[in-house]
Amino acid sequence: MRKLLVGTGTCGLSAGAGKVIEALRNNPGEYELSGTGCIGMCFVEPLLEVRDGDSRRIYGEVTPELALSIASGADPVDNLVWSDDGRGSHADFLEKQDRLVLRNCGVINPDSMDDYIATGGYEALRMAWEMTPGEIIQIMKDSGLRGRGGAGFPTGMKWSFAASAAGEDKYIICNADEGDPGAFMDRSIIEGDPHAVIEGMFIAARAIGAANGYIYCRAEYPLAVKRLENAIAQAGERGFAQGVHLKVKMGAGAFVCGEETALFRSIEGKRGMPTFRPPYPAEKGLFAKPTNNNNVETYACVPWIVRNGVKAFRERGTEKSPGTKVFALAGKVKRGGLAEVAMGTPIRHLVFGIGGGIKKDKAFKAVQMGGPSGGCIPEHLADTPVDFESIPATGAIMGSGGMVVMDETSCMVDIARFFLNFTCDESCGKCTFCRVGNRRLLETLERITAGEGREEDIPFLETLGRQIIDGSLCGLGQTAPNPILTTLRYFRNEYEAHIQEKKCPAGSCRALIKFTVNPETCKACTLCAKACPVNAVSGQRGQVHSIDQHKCTKCGACYDACPFDAIIRE
Repeated sequence: MRKLLVGTGTCGLSAGAGKVIEALRNNPGEYELSGTGCIGMCFVEPLLEVRDGDSRRIYGEVTPELALSIASGADPVDNLVWSDDGRGSHADFLEKQDRLVLRNCGVINPDSMDDYIATGGYEALRMAWEMTPGEIIQIMKDSGLRGRGGAGFPTGMKWSFAASAAGEDKYIICNADEGDPGAFMDRSIIEGDPHAVIEGMFIAARAIGAANGYIYCRAEYPLAVKRLENAIAQAGERGFAQGVHLKVKMGAGAFVCGEETALFRSIEGKRGMPTFRPPYPAEKGLFAKPTNNNNVETYACVPWIVRNGVKAFRERGTEKSPGTKVFALAGKVKRGGLAEVAMGTPIRHLVFGIGGGIKKDKAFKAVQMGGPSGGCIPEHLADTPVDFESIPATGAIMGSGGMVVMDETSCMVDIARFFLNFTCDESCGKCTFCRVGNRRLLETLERITAGEGREEDIPFLETLGRQIIDGSLCGLGQTAPNPILTTLRYFRNEYEAHIQEKKCPAGSCRALIKFTVNPETCKACTLCAKACPVNAVSGQRGQVHSIDQHKCTKCGACYDACPFDAIIRE
């Protein structure tokens, strides 16, 4: 019997997958219907996969009506995005990846434990039960797996610290508090393959001797929470928990709780604020007990490594950064979504090879890596490999895998302002440098983008930025100035243009731009007038239009609506 799978991750549901699967359920036919997680093609959701014997075909931008047609045997070529015979408008999107962590996402029903077991699920845990804790830890050390949450600390070494710590009560923690703007790797992994994370945690618990654990997941991820709780219950019913008790703890969405000591305090019911180290979590973490904390992607790697072996894992990536890494492609890229590649893959391959290049074929300008605490890497460094050694050399950080792509219309001063505004809002306020210093940086950037910058602003930003890095307690404050420092490093000319010429070279900052009509190219089609939300554009059909500068809010709607390049942005 044919099988139909509808992508029911958050991205798919947001695009209308709920109506698609409802239509198929209300019109049953000669097929088996199932939901699945996100396969990564977020740019063509909703997705419907058809499995007919050994044949697999995935259709994109599927409506309820089209889904019923496909279920009846139709093969709409215009909507075919991937097939196992190489057809499809976006077949290369998946073919250019190395899907290790995402191996089951978009492939199995995440609510079905049997589906997971059929792919080899929990076999690694069975293997771990026959090993000593020391043997498990040695596998992790030999694999070279480094934490995928951003810091890149060796996982095996981290586990060994917790395992050797004194005390019988130990905790295993999964950090699923994904808060970076433009990042959705952990959410998609949990929604698509929750048992992989659970199995990885069970293996880690055996390695360090923990009997209790928490998955700290933000409340804004209700579907992820639901699937985690379902997976934990199923694993317990089948006997895979073996005395390890896991709970999902929902966080309130505080970005600072991505820092592990702040995360521990939140689980304990306290205000999420970082604490001094030492003592380190391996010695005194959650409830003052030895604790191991890794992120979602790190745990999802563990079962694959145990089952397939160290050699297979190290064949991917680089010597110092083995394995693969999942990235969330967002921003001005044509094919936004999830991509998993071997460590050491150049940024350019992610943006152009997998992401398909820049929307509207505009010029690629930069990519923001590492989230709001990361940095902007310019186009001329796009051949930089993504690994834990090369990315920090650019001034950015690997982070958890968010990758926001920018084009020629992105103002780098305004980008720095945007990210700093985020970190200011998310600061816990404990450190003076972070609480007050970042606010002074933000105020300076706001003045510059408003056309009120001063010559002394640039050295002020650089000096205070470095002081904040040196004077802050946790990773939030220590990395918050990165967007400023990297944009100053690579795009200083844009700061100077804002300050000295009162111009925004990208034509993005509203206070520094003006929209006018070019009478020579205006076709008097009225499209710009219809798009203007404040009726600032005037003119009849057949008559050259004009823009009332007093009414114009500089939203750019007229610029985007004009197909004849008759609207000038200056």
